[in-house]
Amino acid sequence: MTTTVEPRMQTTIHTPPGWPEQVRPPGAPDWEPTAVAFLLDCCPPDFRAYPVLRRHPVVLARFAAEFVEGQYASARDGLAGVRTALSDHVGAEVVESAADAWLEQGARLARTRRAVLLVEEALRGRVFVRKL
Repeated sequence: MTTTVEPRMQTTIHTPPGWPEQVRPPGAPDWEPTAVAFLLDCCPPDFRAYPVLRRHPVVLARFAAEFVEGQYASARDGLAGVRTALSDHVGAEVVESAADAWLEQGARLARTRRAVLLVEEALRGRVFVRKL
């Protein structure tokens, strides 16, 4: 007697580079609550008061994306003007330190921006596939 064993389908959940550590992979059990918590942490505290944002993760993701994009644009503008805005008021070393702070802030916001956009895509149903 011959028994045929059907191979088990193995599902591997893939998260792309830039996926936030605190958010479970899309499709994992209870991943959406971790996504909501992350997105709320990316927003001003008063966003928590809006029931529509807590009940609809896709809406929250869009709000978070817009908010973080605004912060990112502000950091770029701050860096662009820091030397002219401060050079008459503080020494060159302080101006350079301020520019470095804007650079660090911009880099942090760029990472947050990518993470928020990835979570938003996953909430909209995108399945991330590992590229060979």
